Parts: sequence; structure tokens; C-alpha cells
Amino acid sequence: MRIYVPRDAAARALGADAVARAVAAEAERRGLAVELVRNGTRGMIWLEPLLEVETAAGRTAFGPVSAADVPGLFDAGFGAHPLALGPVEAIPFFARQTRLTFARCGLTDPLSLAEYEANGGLAGLRRALGMDGRAIVDEVTGSGLRGRGGAGFPTGIKWATVLDAKADRKYVVCNADEGDSGTFADRMIMEGDPFVLIEGMVIAGIAVGADMGYLYVRSEYPDAIAAMQAAIAIARDAGLLGRSVLGSDRAFDMEVRVGAGAYVCGEETSLLNSLEGKRGVVRAKPPLPAIAGLFGKPTVINNVISLASVPVILEKGAAFYKDFGLGRSRGTIPLQIAGNVRYGGLFETAFGMTLGEIVEEIGGGTASGRPVKAVQVGGPLGAYMPVGKFDTPFGYEEFDGQGGLIGHAGIVVFDDTVDMMKMARFAMEFCAVESCGKCTPCRIGSVRGVETIDRIARGDAAGVEILTDLCDTMKDGSLCALGGFTPFPVMSALRHFPEDFSASHKEAAE
Repeated sequence: MRIYVPRDAAARALGADAVARAVAAEAERRGLAVELVRNGTRGMIWLEPLLEVETAAGRTAFGPVSAADVPGLFDAGFGAHPLALGPVEAIPFFARQTRLTFARCGLTDPLSLAEYEANGGLAGLRRALGMDGRAIVDEVTGSGLRGRGGAGFPTGIKWATVLDAKADRKYVVCNADEGDSGTFADRMIMEGDPFVLIEGMVIAGIAVGADMGYLYVRSEYPDAIAAMQAAIAIARDAGLLGRSVLGSDRAFDMEVRVGAGAYVCGEETSLLNSLEGKRGVVRAKPPLPAIAGLFGKPTVINNVISLASVPVILEKGAAFYKDFGLGRSRGTIPLQIAGNVRYGGLFETAFGMTLGEIVEEIGGGTASGRPVKAVQVGGPLGAYMPVGKFDTPFGYEEFDGQGGLIGHAGIVVFDDTVDMMKMARFAMEFCAVESCGKCTPCRIGSVRGVETIDRIARGDAAGVEILTDLCDTMKDGSLCALGGFTPFPVMSALRHFPEDFSASHKEAAE
């Protein structure tokens, strides 16, 4: 019997380790031969810990399981039981997905390179090894892949710039500093399918002529750090990394570097400064990192999901990947649904589903049962979308046209009890705390923003005009997206929920 219990951090936080211990103890007590596999999560967090049993008909799921439920599951022969959910792939939340980047996440043992390869892994890299750098870059460009970390910049253009740059050394840097609220896709990949990220980084290195890569991970992800370090060691021993990648004449190696917890180091130039041992502050552009990046050398900097999407593009071809999506938003996007929502978790789908479908159908509406009031998309710097904009298709240009941004595709749901003036204040306070301090609009503007919103809360109507002017200054004058995007949540809250900034709202709250 083969039983799967996730080792993913979210599952562990909900008691997965205790469930795994209970399974091992119960199997020993009954004298049963049970192979216990600690897989990644399937992304259905409300069902964690999700226990799966391998049967002739496929994987059967039970959840959410506690350690106390384990003896009963054995008594039932892992058949009819109140926690039985049927085949994993038939669970509605899972069945509606298009899993490309996350195809193996939760399916395999994350640290089994043999299982990774048996389920399609390394096919993209093997194809890439038979191509020159220009052909690989053209394939990625043709796929329409754009940066999944927030900016949405075409990945192929970035790679082409590094490929064409003349230098004695080049680098690949993976930005795993996943600091946005309501986001966890990077962590899920690193903990649940680390080899796909390694494969993507190797392909990037081969494409642009880089022989060294760095994975920059936030310090708050100890499980992901451990998983990636273990996977890199396994990959190096197997010849996937090193002087001869899979026996070829191509060389590529990589290391993990841990950040110190600064949100601004999710911005690529701040990240580079941190990697070099400097203070994590924003660099002025130009030069772009693709020309003068890490240690002044041409550098590819991509998000985890961008790099983890490359293997399937190389395996199946650019046309296959580009066939998904809408407009200029091609391929799939891992939606991270969180906040006050009934079915929170990761849902990978092609671009194009409307925000209303995502929140009401996939997410199941609010966990509280109250009406949805606002949805913040794109992390703490993302705009608040009202129910009136729920018909907006999930795409880069489509959201931009509505005054929003996709960012890292984190979706945080709020019901009608939320105070949007307090949320606007939180955005300004967050910027003030996390600012690197290099530019005045961000460093000073965010502090003045908090003070101005407090004035509005005290009934000063003139504060609204001042806040609007301040947001315009921050948006146009900040060096990076931290100060430049903070106006998105503030102004969207003010624009769509003006009643929360009124004197009558203040009186009602009192």
C-alpha cells in the first residue's frame, strides 16, 4: 500500500506531520507494509492535510484528515468513510484546472529525480541541449511567456538581450522572494516540484550562455530552502548540474542564497544588491540588469513560475503553450485564492477566466457567507476590485484597462464588513515600513500618506484631494514599483468605496 501525506508547509501547519506519524504507527501496529510518501500539496488548502491512497483505479483522496482519523481510515480499508473524497483528479476544484507548470506538484515525491523524469521531467532540457541559444530563446519568445512575478515583461525579450550582450561571464538569477500577501505559488513549486525549477534555470543558462545561477529565497521559507538545497545536491550528483549537463558540453551550476526579509528585495535591482552583499536598495535604470546585472555582468532575472514554465514550453513547443490564454496573455497562470474565501488554494488555469468566476465559482464566495465587497489582486500593491468589475477577464492588459494589475496573481477576498479606508491606510503604512529609503516619493510620501488618511478619518474632507495629489507624485516619481504601485490599492479604495472615507462612515463606525 502506498499512502501520500504532503510535506508542504501549508499542510504541515495544519497537522500533516502528525498524520504521517499516525499512518506509520498504525501500519506498524497492524503489521501492514505501507510505503509512506511525503509529496507536495495539490493546492486545495481547505482539504489539508489531504491523504491519498494509491489504488488500481488511481489516487483516492481523504481530507481534511487529523491524526485521530487515521485508525478509522485503516478500519475502513481506505474505502467508504466520511472523509472520502473519491479520485483526486475528480474533485471539482482540481478537475477544472489546466495544469502545465504544476503538473507534477502533489503527484510525485518532490525529491525523487526518477519520478520526476518518469512524469515528463527533463524532456524539455534534453530538447534544449540539441538546440543553440538563439533557437531556445526564439522558442520561449514564440510561446508568449511573460514574467509571472508581477511586471509581465516578455521573457523571451529579456533572454535575447542577455544572449546578445558581450561579456566574459553571464548569470541566471531566480527571484523567489515571494513577499506579496496572499501568494504561495513559488513556495509550492519549490517544496512540491523543485526539479522543474532547476530544469528551467539550466535551460535559461544554456540559452543565454550563463554557467552559474542563484536562487534568491526569502528567509521566511525554511521548508522551501531545505527542499531546494536537497534537490540541487541530488541534481548535481545525477549530472543535471555541473561541468557537463546530462553528459553534454554545456556547463551550469546553481546555489541557494537566502534574503534577510526585506520586501523591497523582491524588486530585481534591490535583489542584486543583496546578492552582492550590499544593502538592499533600488538601483537606478539604465543600465538594465540584462546588460549590467549581478557583479556588473549580463543577468537573466526571472520569477520562479516564469522559469518553472520553461520546461513544458521546450518539451511541447511554443505553439502548444501559446494556444492557451487570451490577447497578449498567453499560457497558464497559477491563481492563488486566499482571504475570506470558502475554497482557498492554488488554481492553475489559462488566462481569460473572469474575476467573478474565480471568486464566486472556483473560490465558492466568502467563508463567512456574507457578500463579497472587494477583491485585491496582485499583492499589497494591487488594486481593490469591486463586484462591479467582476466581469474583467484575467489578463495583463484587461486588468490594466480597469486600473488594476495581476502581479503575482494573488487574489485576496474581503466581505462587506471590511473598512476600505483602513485598507488604504494599511497600504501606505506597508510602504513606509518596507521602503528602502532611496527615493523621496516613496520614503516620505508613504509616511505623509498615513498621516493624510488619519486626517480623513478625523473628518478632514480636504485630505481626499491631498491624498490624490500625493498618490500621483508617488506613482510618477518613485524609482521602483514599491512606491509607484502603492497608489493602486489606495486610489482604488478611494475611487470604488468613497463612502468608507466619508464623515457618515466615521460616525457609523463610532
